[in-house]
Amino acid sequence: MSLVETREHQDLRAAVAALGKRYGREYVTAAVRDGRHTDELWAEAGKLGYLGVNLPEAYGGGGRGMVELAVVLEELGAAGCPLLLMVVSPAICGTVIARFGTEEQKRRWLPGIAAGTTKMAFGITEPEAGSNSHRITTTARRADGGWILNGRKVFISGVDVADATLIVGRTEDARTGELKPCLFIVERDAPGFLKRPIPMELSSPEKQFELTLDDVRLPGDALVGDENAGLLQLFAGLNPERIMTAAFAIGMGRYALGRAVDYARTRTVWRGPIGAHQAIAHPLAQSHIEVELARLMMLKAAHLYDAGDDMGAGEAANMAKYAAAEAAVRAVDQAVHTLGGNGLASEYGLAQLLTASRVARIAPVSREMILNYVSHHTLGLPKSY
Repeated sequence: MSLVETREHQDLRAAVAALGKRYGREYVTAAVRDGRHTDELWAEAGKLGYLGVNLPEAYGGGGRGMVELAVVLEELGAAGCPLLLMVVSPAICGTVIARFGTEEQKRRWLPGIAAGTTKMAFGITEPEAGSNSHRITTTARRADGGWILNGRKVFISGVDVADATLIVGRTEDARTGELKPCLFIVERDAPGFLKRPIPMELSSPEKQFELTLDDVRLPGDALVGDENAGLLQLFAGLNPERIMTAAFAIGMGRYALGRAVDYARTRTVWRGPIGAHQAIAHPLAQSHIEVELARLMMLKAAHLYDAGDDMGAGEAANMAKYAAAEAAVRAVDQAVHTLGGNGLASEYGLAQLLTASRVARIAPVSREMILNYVSHHTLGLPKSY
């Protein structure tokens, strides 16, 4: 991993930033106000090859990796128009299918995911388990050459626009009788697959859903990968999820700081711009430093993942997600504070980020669980749970 970005990555950033600038925060705000999705931006990003940049060329992707996909999401976020489902469809689902899916599954799903014409949601979180895969109660049992799924999921993004959902369930190990996590593709019209929207205090085009799986019958080839692989396949998707969540948060932090810096340069009180005062300038500089440091850890995690180091990527991805979330929350808070009353005005579009920035602290895994991970896996301290 080089600390200096290649010319290719610099060009990618510039191209995505130009796309984001043509849409901007106003586009997202209007979509939320009108109850629409950001379909135009999603379609154009797919047509330009940005949504599938991490997927294999043989299936319509760009043949690159998580580094490039994270760059795309970060730059869209910095322009004020991030695409949340990039975290889910190409990063989690596309990656898992590309690594572990059958040839038929790859041909069926990857070209559409890469082009943006197919969207896939990801269902792991449960009411009584959160993201703890060891406590998931959604179960799958064999029946008539296929599977029957039963269970519930909550806070599942984008199910209303997804063609299918990659569901984390548990099957019984024939040797031990213990339950182990497995991944299943559940198409949106499967009988018994029900969704209910969850009202949220978030200004986002992407909606959250509770899912009920009531005797959902699936064919045998709905299982992705090896039934006995367990956590290996699951974390092949969760590490990209953390990396992309970090990219989402970093982009948001950059956007908020950009708005605040522009305001501090031009807003004049008494004899000069407010940005000349250290009480304004220093907190913004500190936030910029924190965002840049988080970006370095995010890129480290992405490089490790692309190099095939799943263990190293897991540690770095958790740290990157933690650092990026904290940096984004502080950046947004400082941006609002810099604008004073205008920071809460709809005209500037920053107040809605006060809620949105906290999402990265609690999803897809809370900062406390990341601290548990680092204290146990990195520092070697005893488990507290």
